[in-house]
Amino acid sequence: MSDNTLLSRLDGIESRFQEVSTLITDPAVIADMSRYVRLTKEYKDLERLVNVTGQYRRALDNIREAHEVLETESDEELRTMAREELDEAQASLPRLEEEIKILLLPADPEDSKNAILEIRGGTGGDEAAIFAGDLFKMYSKYCESKGWTLSVSSYSEGAAGGFKEIVATVSGDNVYGTLKYESGVHRVQRVPATETQGRVHTSAATVAVLPEAEPFDVEINEGEIKWDTFRSGGAGGQNVNKVESGVRLRYMWKNPNTGETEEILIECTETRDQPKNKERALSRLRTFIYDKEHRKYMDDIASRRKTMVSTGDRSAKIRTYNYPQGRITDHRINYTIYNLQAFMDGDIQDCIDHLIVAENAERMKEASL
Repeated sequence: MSDNTLLSRLDGIESRFQEVSTLITDPAVIADMSRYVRLTKEYKDLERLVNVTGQYRRALDNIREAHEVLETESDEELRTMAREELDEAQASLPRLEEEIKILLLPADPEDSKNAILEIRGGTGGDEAAIFAGDLFKMYSKYCESKGWTLSVSSYSEGAAGGFKEIVATVSGDNVYGTLKYESGVHRVQRVPATETQGRVHTSAATVAVLPEAEPFDVEINEGEIKWDTFRSGGAGGQNVNKVESGVRLRYMWKNPNTGETEEILIECTETRDQPKNKERALSRLRTFIYDKEHRKYMDDIASRRKTMVSTGDRSAKIRTYNYPQGRITDHRINYTIYNLQAFMDGDIQDCIDHLIVAENAERMKEASL
């Protein structure tokens, strides 16, 4: 893409940035929380693009000025400085162009949201539950390395360890946009602790990453919610089975896509504080409904984009963890590495980076960038 073509795509970016900068200080806009949040997100995205565009324009100006010096000046010291500036500016152009192209791609409005992480043991019985527990530890360590907060909402332990199912909320910067690539079936090949003859078994666990819904994303008639309380179990102590801190939420919801009414049942025993458990159960209800209502929309987007990376299909086998060979393989992009132990200790960023690059390459091709 020529400089002029790329610059033409940037026309109006600065003026829109100034317009949004003014709008987010308008009291009328601030009073409309939904609009304010949307504009604040747009401001943040435009700010990054405006900053990189400024660097790109300066690099082009430096190249023109350096050429003028080399054409008109005879002073060798000035010519040497001009050549150095020219080399530096030309070297920066490909990186800046690539960054601008990625920022010009339509952003997924969900990317900046927090996420609900759901991990369930699949085929493989006890070993699948143990593997689900291993995945949860992996994501816990990864979230810790990113400075994100991970809060468990509910879980069901496996008979031999791990989890049949565990649900957690992950809060931080661009959480969903990073973790969404983890949705799918994760397969493990190893000798289970319960295996007496040393045979390698194949088991699986399913990971679902959902964007956490904001209160204004979903309309819920809280007066129709039926609440039950119950005593939370625990490891021991004076409060165990004496305080009804666990909450159970029942809500009848009509699916606008199908017209069918279904009962949603959510339990939360995360804390010993009943109001906090109610708040977190409500958050999970909003996310559940948001996900259901937007599933068709997200499927349509995925089918139009036809990307191999983040299709949203939670039944697709995306990754294999081979313990005998110490190998991790991500089947979507033919990514294979042999540092399984470090990966299971939360060192998964390189794999996610490769997935992001692969998806951006597809999206840029579709957008003719």
